[in-house]
Amino acid sequence: MNIDPKVDEAVETLNMKDGPTRRRLLSGAGLVSASAAAAGLLAACSSSTPASAAKGAAGNFPKTPAWQFWYVNHVTTNPFFVPTQYGFQDAAALLGLPTPKWGGSQNSLASEMVSYFNTAISAKSAGIAYAGIDATSFTTPVKNAMNAGIPVLSYNADGLVKKGVPDIGTNRLAYVGQALYISGQQMGQQIKSLIPGGGEIAIFIATPGSGNIQPRYDGAVSVLGSSFTVHEVATGAATGAELSAEKAFLTGHKSIKGAFAVDAGSTELLGQALSSTGLKVPNGGFDTTPTTLKNIQSGATNFTIYQDPYLQGFLPTMYFYLYNLSGGTVSPSDTDTGLTFVTKPNAKPFTASSRFQGSTPSQKYLPRPSGAISNPLATTST
Repeated sequence: MNIDPKVDEAVETLNMKDGPTRRRLLSGAGLVSASAAAAGLLAACSSSTPASAAKGAAGNFPKTPAWQFWYVNHVTTNPFFVPTQYGFQDAAALLGLPTPKWGGSQNSLASEMVSYFNTAISAKSAGIAYAGIDATSFTTPVKNAMNAGIPVLSYNADGLVKKGVPDIGTNRLAYVGQALYISGQQMGQQIKSLIPGGGEIAIFIATPGSGNIQPRYDGAVSVLGSSFTVHEVATGAATGAELSAEKAFLTGHKSIKGAFAVDAGSTELLGQALSSTGLKVPNGGFDTTPTTLKNIQSGATNFTIYQDPYLQGFLPTMYFYLYNLSGGTVSPSDTDTGLTFVTKPNAKPFTASSRFQGSTPSQKYLPRPSGAISNPLATTST
């Protein structure tokens, strides 16, 4: 029998070696033409497809229970965490799992976060991700969850850092987020380059003492040195109050040499606060909210530091899935979600409407910019 070359090519593509399926396919009547090959190939694939590709499974993984993961957050309505929520939604959809639950506190109150954490334990969650905004509040709930067989990760914040030494306070499996103290040190170096002579500066911070932002302030101060006088200025957890707090300080300190911030809300309002008080000084901070990016592109703000909130939602869901799937043998790993300086020359890609930046709920493919990939020389492998 003459076998159509297309049939033989398809068999080779499917990597069917000299086994029963290949012999059955090539010897079967009616498969001498490419058009007839389709039905035969589908039948052969169906008979040889492993159970892992059955309905309800993700990719080549086996079908699993509908694992429900929970995320415990400290500022649940803050726009910074919109990409985080898109991240865990996308990961769950990719894996065929229910959308993780989201809750905690709107105003960075650890007691409200612990209450939601305990609800997740009672619900027998398959995995709990929490923002470790301090080193003591989550010790007991994390221990209780782990003792109950529930895997726990921290994201965005991982306790405190005291003089550069982490004080995590829990036995969580791993942390997914920015290296916060180091990011503060990098901001401090950037401040020194913008204000080489030193002087009086302000660093605005939403909630002093909170583990997600205090390490940044401490890291910055650790490298600024005695030539700088640094004012730590609280702006509040609610974004609505941050602008007035910044304007009040700036009005009374017109001689400052620079104004900076360690949280998204305080950063995005810097341009407006400085403009309304008649000050034009170097300024910058953290995160890529639309207002901050607009300020950078207009020249009103010098820089911002990106920590990838999308990955802080996406990766914990993937890690919980693999941990549960593998019988606990594929353990989550500490993951630094990045420290990228965004300035006017490289800001444009971040302004594209996308779920990755939280600017649209639509799923979009964003082609990478053409040309060379610019990245500084690597300095660490951890």
